Amino acid sequence: MGMGYRIVVAGATGNVGREMLNILDEREFPVDEIAVLASRRSLGTECSFGDRTLKCQDLETFDFTGWDIAFFAIGSDATKKHAPRAAASGCVVIDNSSLYRYDPDVPLVVPEVNAAAVDGYAKKNIIANPNCSTAQMVVALKPLHDRARIKRVVVSTYQSVSGTGKDAMDELWNQTKGMYVPGQEVEPSVYPKQIAFNVIPHIDSFMEDGATREEWKMVAETKKILDKSIKLTATCVRVPVFVGHSEAINIEFEDFLDEEEARDILREAPGILVVDKREAGGYITPVDCVGDFATYVSRIRQDSTVENGLNLWCVSDNLRKGAALNAVQIAEVLGSRCLKKG
Repeated sequence: MGMGYRIVVAGATGNVGREMLNILDEREFPVDEIAVLASRRSLGTECSFGDRTLKCQDLETFDFTGWDIAFFAIGSDATKKHAPRAAASGCVVIDNSSLYRYDPDVPLVVPEVNAAAVDGYAKKNIIANPNCSTAQMVVALKPLHDRARIKRVVVSTYQSVSGTGKDAMDELWNQTKGMYVPGQEVEPSVYPKQIAFNVIPHIDSFMEDGATREEWKMVAETKKILDKSIKLTATCVRVPVFVGHSEAINIEFEDFLDEEEARDILREAPGILVVDKREAGGYITPVDCVGDFATYVSRIRQDSTVENGLNLWCVSDNLRKGAALNAVQIAEVLGSRCLKKG
């Protein structure tokens, strides 16, 4: 064998799985051998990896022995069944589901923020990928927190339908078309209300205190990845956008941070691109960020209603930084810090 790894992608036919294959190829991740897995109903489906075509194998019966890293992009139920099986056979699992994120023995990693946490992977042989809306936010918060210590964050999200999956993208498309064709109206099935020309303040299930699970995830994950002392409150909203999550973030710091200095700090920060001209079009929107690796920050400005406040607008491709890219970056860190090739 060469100098690369033996890689598995489970859930290769979904939005995130396909994106993982694209990014492994684009970033020239050292792959010696690759297997793509899917559930029985997708058996034999073909996936492209660079200029190669791969046939999906059965996740149920796949033997992970001898494979180095498995990227999981399947639901929590299937993950619960197969991740421990892969991990026990010596294959490190990088999991995109929410199943292991809050497990104290499983590192939850965003490489720009807490790369060293990867070292704890060996406890369970599993590393968790955060929620898409958390990932881009903490990349933007980290360098500011290092400089002026964040006390509290208020975030409102504008999350695209690709975060739900391919069926949701179809629902948005079909409802939109249905608006213009009499008799072609499409009733909501993926979402509880119409998503075309509408916004829905409800992502994941409701909890006792009135927050949704998505909102709770942002709180719990920010504490685990960035700093447990940060207070955060979130309102997560689904918007009729195909790909790309946006966030309006209000930050209150311990120390004063001038908007100009914040802009300079973010310009230098890994994984961030600042596009912030105070004119029409001088900011990034979801349509602009699709297919990009960066987390974009715009609209950086002082908030004078609190002692030390800043506002910013943060946009990223949720299938990339929010999911597949972050997972591949974790594998890169794992490779350089922990695993020996070949």
